[in-house]
Amino acid sequence: MSFRKANSKENTGRSSRPSRTFGDRWQRNWLWIGLLTFVWLMCSGQVAAATLTERQQAFPNWESKPEVQLSDGDLAYPNWMNGTWRMTSTLIDMQAPFAPEIVTPGFEGNRQFLDQPVRAVIKFKPVRVSSRSFLDRVIPGDDDDEIQIVSDRAFNGLSLARAYLGDDWVKAVKVDPDDPNRQVTFLKNNQQLVSTVTGRSVERPNAVSFATTEIFQQYFRNAKDAEDRPVIYLNEVENTTIYRRHSDPNFPISADQITAIYLSPQDPDYFKAKDAPVALYRYQLSFSLIRDASGTR
Repeated sequence: MSFRKANSKENTGRSSRPSRTFGDRWQRNWLWIGLLTFVWLMCSGQVAAATLTERQQAFPNWESKPEVQLSDGDLAYPNWMNGTWRMTSTLIDMQAPFAPEIVTPGFEGNRQFLDQPVRAVIKFKPVRVSSRSFLDRVIPGDDDDEIQIVSDRAFNGLSLARAYLGDDWVKAVKVDPDDPNRQVTFLKNNQQLVSTVTGRSVERPNAVSFATTEIFQQYFRNAKDAEDRPVIYLNEVENTTIYRRHSDPNFPISADQITAIYLSPQDPDYFKAKDAPVALYRYQLSFSLIRDASGTR
């Protein structure tokens, strides 16, 4: 966290019947998608083949997607992220590598958010994770269970979405109880944003840093254009985030998050960009502790 705060936050599955009215109405949606993703990242527990720090340092010269594994299970955050936090996200850079030939819908509109901090309350909490399963179903246990710190995805998704769009636009956020990789955001006018993680990697955390990346697909349900005709909007998004721990008691955690937008194979410009991103957004995140795991500051 998206989130997107996807960071970015725009639609790349371009309809054959584009609508300026629809685009104007939804341009704010794309900004929080990446942040929304940040708060419910899931991890398979495998270490990334290439360092995410090196990928971060290469920004904005990204020419391909990162190496990821199939998504499976929840992302376990380091213990030092446990608690309730006030998070501030600021968009500090945005790039369109293929402009002016390819500029994704909503990109220019997102310039209004440059250097504008957005604040939301975020929770990370301990959960008991069973290491045993039968026929792909988890078997609750005692001695073999592991305590992990995970994102409170439904709470965080709703908090972030309303911070960007307002209470009137966002009705609810629900995470599939059978698949933590799938989240649905219920929006005004019976519209829904469905986000599904397809791949992710994580670098082994240490006492001062934690890095992760994921690729996810998203689409709008019940979306309509300006003439009230059904349209399909598809996205493929990457979120790469590096969290760092500091000695500052007021802001003990910061993060550098980069969101990349890729064209789907259905897009008429797909073969011009292939696996290179067509839009890039960079965010600075800071976290101020509200309550720690014991319920006190």
